[in-house]
Amino acid sequence: MKVSGFTFIRNAVRFDYPVVESISSILPLCDEIIVAVGNSDDGTRKLIQSIPSPKIRIIDTIWDDSKREGGQVLADETNKAFDAVSPESIWAFYFQADEVIHEEYLDPIRRSMEKWKDNQDIDGLLFNYLHFYGSYDFVADSRRWYRREVRIVRNDKRIRSYKDAQGFRKDGKKLNVAPIPAWVYHYGWVKPPEFQQAKQKTFHRYWHDDRWIERKVLKSDSFDYSEIDSLELFTKTHPSVMKERIARKNWQFQFDPSQKKFSLFIRILHFIEKKTGWRVGEYRNYRIVTRNA
Repeated sequence: MKVSGFTFIRNAVRFDYPVVESISSILPLCDEIIVAVGNSDDGTRKLIQSIPSPKIRIIDTIWDDSKREGGQVLADETNKAFDAVSPESIWAFYFQADEVIHEEYLDPIRRSMEKWKDNQDIDGLLFNYLHFYGSYDFVADSRRWYRREVRIVRNDKRIRSYKDAQGFRKDGKKLNVAPIPAWVYHYGWVKPPEFQQAKQKTFHRYWHDDRWIERKVLKSDSFDYSEIDSLELFTKTHPSVMKERIARKNWQFQFDPSQKKFSLFIRILHFIEKKTGWRVGEYRNYRIVTRNA
C-alpha cells in the first residue's frame, strides 16, 4: 500500500510555521511527500530542503496574489501538490503547515488506511482536531472551531480542494468518509504575538480587499490573544517532534478556563455539547457513511 503526503507552504520562516515538524510527523506513514513551495523571500525552500529525508519532493509554484476572495488561492496550491502525487499511491495524506500528528496515532492511522483501502465507497478518512490557542497549554473548545476534517483522501484526481483548502469535494459533492481514532494537533494560533499579527495582516488578503483589512485588522505589531471566548487547559503530551519548538517558547499567555465569553444562547449550546457530545447545527464538510473506525 503506497501512501503519499502532500502540502503547500509559502514564507514559512517569516510567519513561524512549524512546517518541519509537520512534515516530520507524517514521514513514517508516507512513501513520498510532495511539498508545493510557493514563491517565498525568506528561505522557505532551503528550510524544506534541510529535512533529512529522500521521501520529500519539492515542486516550485507561483501564487496568484490577485485572488482575494474566499481563500481560493489556498485551494489552488493544494491541488497543485495533489496533482503531483504518484499515480501508484492509494491514499494521499493532506496536511497543512501548522498541523502535526502525534506519534501515538501513527499505528491507528496506518490500520485505518489498510482497512478501507479496497472499499471504493470511502473517499477519505476523517480526523478529530485539537486547536491550540495562545500557548501550548490551552485548546479552544467553543463552537467557532471545527471539530473534525478530512485529511486522508483516495488518490482520485476527481477529488479537488474546496474553497479555502479546509476540505475537499469529489465531482462537486461532499466526500464519503470514515471516522478514524486519530487527532490532528493544530498549532496555527500558537506563535509569538508579533508573528501572529504579521500572519493576520498577510493572510486576510486572500479573503478580503484592502478596505476590509483597513477596518478589521488592528494596527498593531502584536496580536492580542486575550480576545478569545473559551479555552480548556491541555493536560496531555504534545508530539515529540514539537519538543524543541515548545522549549523555545518566549512569550507569556495566561487564561482562566472558567471564563466563558458567551451569550446566553451560545452558553446553552455549549452546555449541551459538553454534556452530550452533540454540537447543535454543526456544519459538516463531508458525509459520514460508516461509524466503524
